[in-house]
Amino acid sequence: MMKNIELLAPAGDLEKLKMAITYGANAVYLGGQEFGLRAAAKNFTIEDLQKGLEFAHNRNAKVYVTLNIIPHNEDLINLPDYVKKLDSIGVDAVIISDPGVLTIVKENAPNMEIHLSTQANTTNYASANFWYKQGIKRVIVARELSIDEIKEINSKKPSDLDVEAFVHGAMCISYSGRCLLSNYMTTRDANRGECAQSCRWKYNLVEEERPGEYYPVYEDERGTYIFNSKDLCMIEHLPKIIDAGITSLKIEGRMKSPYYVATVIRSYRMALDSYLNDPENYSYDENWLDEIRKASHRDFTTGFYFGKPGGKEQLYTSSSYIRNYDFIALVLDYDMQTSIATVEQRNRFFIGDEIEIFGPNTEYFTATIEKMWDSKDKEIDVAPHPKQKVKIKIDKPVEKWYMIRKKRKE
Repeated sequence: MMKNIELLAPAGDLEKLKMAITYGANAVYLGGQEFGLRAAAKNFTIEDLQKGLEFAHNRNAKVYVTLNIIPHNEDLINLPDYVKKLDSIGVDAVIISDPGVLTIVKENAPNMEIHLSTQANTTNYASANFWYKQGIKRVIVARELSIDEIKEINSKKPSDLDVEAFVHGAMCISYSGRCLLSNYMTTRDANRGECAQSCRWKYNLVEEERPGEYYPVYEDERGTYIFNSKDLCMIEHLPKIIDAGITSLKIEGRMKSPYYVATVIRSYRMALDSYLNDPENYSYDENWLDEIRKASHRDFTTGFYFGKPGGKEQLYTSSSYIRNYDFIALVLDYDMQTSIATVEQRNRFFIGDEIEIFGPNTEYFTATIEKMWDSKDKEIDVAPHPKQKVKIKIDKPVEKWYMIRKKRKE
């Protein structure tokens, strides 16, 4: 049974879908252009979704589509036709949070697998069993649960009800994402896909009788980010996660970059494979977390898994990400005879740059850019243009989808 543990990745667009699966995800979750909770992501047209399904299914991976907004009446008008379309093109499952949406899915796609979103706030075994009786195949438990609570749910649920849980990514200040702060501050409804991330903003305290006088909650002239959570990271605790009965390990981040998706998925893939291949002799490798730190991130926390968070789980000084490395190029092709890689530029780089190169399920290696050419084979010193095609001499063989990064100067 442990061999069936799923690594589930976010896919904000078609490129991220391909990157996630290439770097080791067993499945991806994504949103169409309606009905999902990440309206600011590029999301998928039906045509792109068909391309994504073909790419995924050819590699034995699955695709789940989010229908997890908290819908109002007008949101339901086009839903039946959309559900039928998703069913017709072979979507593996839909993710819902609302009983009405559940009913519409069952009526219009009777054989569609249905997963219950974390937005539904499943925090106990009675709720899990209730949803199972309504036709739910998988429950994505609330982020506010401890490992012991998830264990108890697993011990009292039907054996064929899957449990999915977030193990990595941004945490929300509100209960399982049900937030009114964005709506109040900007009239953008977070529960209908338009979160403005008001919890990441800078705040000061104002006393009622002293309007216009702003007091920092602590001594810093910039204010304080009192709602700003650290990022969840459970890569050090995979054996405990799996022992709790979680069968799908979910990475947050449909708004994140392809580089972020590839970097995080790669580390979790390595860690998960190492554990599944030999649980008794499994040993955690600090390098997995070191690699994750090379993608943009906030400081890390284990969230609610080992008890309710205290004050240390919030970031009071800044809402900024930590970015120590830049993703500079994606490998498109490699000529074994000439040792020349064709790459697509993602950030500017120069002759003489020290770089790191990595691929799916491989260790990274370092190199120095000594020679490079543009698409017309003219030797150049710098690659300044976004998505510019550049040829680089790399002595060690690389493959399509490999990534090149360089450390930021301090």
